[in-house]
Amino acid sequence: MTLTLLIAFAVMGSGKRVIKVLAIGNSFSEDAVEQYLYELAAAQGDSLVIGNAYIGGCSIDRHWGNAQSGKPEYRYRKIIGGKTVTRKGTALGDIIRDDDWDIISLQQASHFSGLPYTFSHLHALKDYVTATCPNKQVAVVWHMTWAYARDSKHKSFRFYRHDQQHMFRCIVLTVAQELPKVSISRIIPTGLAIQYAREQMGDVLCRDGFHLNKEYGRYLAACTWCESLTGRRVTGNPYRPASVDAATARIVQRCAHRACRSYR
Repeated sequence: MTLTLLIAFAVMGSGKRVIKVLAIGNSFSEDAVEQYLYELAAAQGDSLVIGNAYIGGCSIDRHWGNAQSGKPEYRYRKIIGGKTVTRKGTALGDIIRDDDWDIISLQQASHFSGLPYTFSHLHALKDYVTATCPNKQVAVVWHMTWAYARDSKHKSFRFYRHDQQHMFRCIVLTVAQELPKVSISRIIPTGLAIQYAREQMGDVLCRDGFHLNKEYGRYLAACTWCESLTGRRVTGNPYRPASVDAATARIVQRCAHRACRSYR
């Protein structure tokens, strides 16, 4: 039995809404969608099929180059029914054609995320995605990534004067400037949610200066994605990983909701 048929039978049996989402990204999409997101949606009565087309540090330009060449260098992870299947050495076109995705997210490599001149191939990449996806009504959305920790040693932090607030402002301004040019209006504001949480929790959301803390950092990103994808308020969602205490979960959920509300 194919995965598509398995999904169809699961939907008929459960009556749940199924949303199929593919992230075309890098380690920042890995932080955001591969942990906790499926469980958060399930806890509120929704079922997600989650795909992640992963290359570490991948930029818009590299995704676009791979779209043109068909180079099979992605690690494709797909989560169905809470179970993950991984395929290595996969081409971007094959990943996009693998399912009739409802939503496909694009993002910039974190180090370029606040530099408008690095977005020149975004329009071409978006057109390729919409032309390739079997679902011709697919919604292409933007994943807003986050600024680095204040003490980050990432070599590209120099682009932003080693200043977290400056990097955050550059990301927000670049999103506002570049996305209207390519008619992307829907934003998953993970970067904004992270900045809101830093105001309350301190600069503790990253584990290495740029990737998210594996517990509450990733949980915050998943909460932001869950509300953005489903349209349901994440505040009060009963799911939290065992490593996140109830008080922290409430803060995280409120920050995610506040960020999502800012981009409605």
